[in-house]
Amino acid sequence: MAALATAEVCDSNVPHITNGDLRVLHPTFQIYGQCRAFSGPIVTLKVFEDNVLVRELLETKGEGRVLVIDGGGSMRCALVGGNLAQLAQTMGWAGIVVNGCIRDVDEINACDIGVRALASHPLKSNKKRVGEVHAPIYVGGAFIRDGEWLYADSDGILVSKSELSV
Repeated sequence: MAALATAEVCDSNVPHITNGDLRVLHPTFQIYGQCRAFSGPIVTLKVFEDNVLVRELLETKGEGRVLVIDGGGSMRCALVGGNLAQLAQTMGWAGIVVNGCIRDVDEINACDIGVRALASHPLKSNKKRVGEVHAPIYVGGAFIRDGEWLYADSDGILVSKSELSV
């Protein structure tokens, strides 16, 4: 399936943007990984400075899904590193969006996966296994629900209530 250009999707779906069925995330995310454009159904995760649940989710079959992590926008540690990005690639995840930080940028950039994050930070996260899987989250100025669709490219990130067609 051809990647959808987010700018074209916005141009042709103004009514869906107006009614909230299609949301544009704030342009605060940096681009990492080799896949500059990716899309897929969303799996949501809410954590704070703890990445145990991130690993547990990425150890499951991705089947082209996108993990969207609400890390509370923390700039104090990383939630995803090179090992987790490699795991996500191996398990078939299309991408990872982190409302927080990543680390091991060179390793992540070598992975054939799309990653978006606010920044990089060398400190690893806590390991307490605290968080919520599949819960509604608020990231990049938009509410995001498990099972919605995410589309990302060099222009930005869109979240749609349903899968969009080319």
